[in-house]
Amino acid sequence: MKILKIAGILLVVYVGIVVLFESLIGYFQPSDGNTLVITTTDADGRKNDRVLSAIEDEGTLYVAANHWPRAWFRAVQENPEVAIIHGDTRGDFVAVPVSDDVHERLDTQVQPLPLLVRFLTGFPPRYFVRLDPVVAGG
Repeated sequence: MKILKIAGILLVVYVGIVVLFESLIGYFQPSDGNTLVITTTDADGRKNDRVLSAIEDEGTLYVAANHWPRAWFRAVQENPEVAIIHGDTRGDFVAVPVSDDVHERLDTQVQPLPLLVRFLTGFPPRYFVRLDPVVAGG
């Protein structure tokens, strides 16, 4: 019985750490030279900005849903038309789900997440989208 109590306390503490870490990331939205701002539009037409890590591979731009809070990801599933600010790049893009092969390559070779990050975020499933620029007049 005592071991269950200890396990329960450890589980509650771990969940608290994950919630705190995710809340701080969401609140502060840290950015650096490898981040971008994505603007999504929700079902009610409201625009929402989110700072995400940019993943560049072979001239293609990707972003990943790496955390449990992922309203931006649900928004791009409903409406894949987004706006991006990434360094000198500003414009309209379409968020396209990636194939299983591309997902595997990005997840394991291009941008694997360190175990500590996965631990602090509660081991959420990871999803990638490719950001294709919208061609004017096309």
